[in-house]
Amino acid sequence: MTVELDHLVVAARTLEQGVAWCEATLGVTPGPGGRHALMGTHNRLLKIGRAPRFPRAYLEIIAVDPEAARPGRPRWFGLDDPALQAAIAERPRLVHWVAGTRALDMQRWGLVASGFNPGQTLAVSRDTPTGRLRWRMVLRDDGALLAGGALPTLIEWDSVHPTGAMPDSGLLLSELVLRGLPPQAQAVLRPQGVVCAQGDGPALQALFETPCGPVTLESESIE
Repeated sequence: MTVELDHLVVAARTLEQGVAWCEATLGVTPGPGGRHALMGTHNRLLKIGRAPRFPRAYLEIIAVDPEAARPGRPRWFGLDDPALQAAIAERPRLVHWVAGTRALDMQRWGLVASGFNPGQTLAVSRDTPTGRLRWRMVLRDDGALLAGGALPTLIEWDSVHPTGAMPDSGLLLSELVLRGLPPQAQAVLRPQGVVCAQGDGPALQALFETPCGPVTLESESIE
């Protein structure tokens, strides 16, 4: 079984900051998103992929929801990490990728058997104007990202995928490069369409075609 890019995660201090960054950096306004009561976050989304390489990929700009109650657990994608909060106070950052799968339980156990702790499987949902989205996701109890964010979070959608209701955004992801994804994890996940590189550099490097011309987003570097 293989995984494919489901979405890239850009963390912002506030959603307003994330929207302004997207407009200035990528030349487009992100589409609507929603609220995640389980995690106390909210987001804005835009489609970035097309077949055959990234057929259902989208970009998620996510921030802590100031109107939500604090969750009884650390938020996903390291959003409660003081170092990340300090970094995104300056500007939004690419922090992670989420991998879509149709064999979530099998691949989760494969990672566990290979010595990783990807976390536990949770059922998540949120309402949208076109209906409720439902998915299962593997999340660590501490909210930490592994391998600098190169080891993906696994997601398995119910019958409806959010890109089905998204218009073209004017953005196209042309390449996603990962650094620091351990070989054992590569063997379990067999990620499709991404480049797994060696050596120093950013854990994630995403190359886009945008109305502003080519743009590259990078996460923090690994050594």
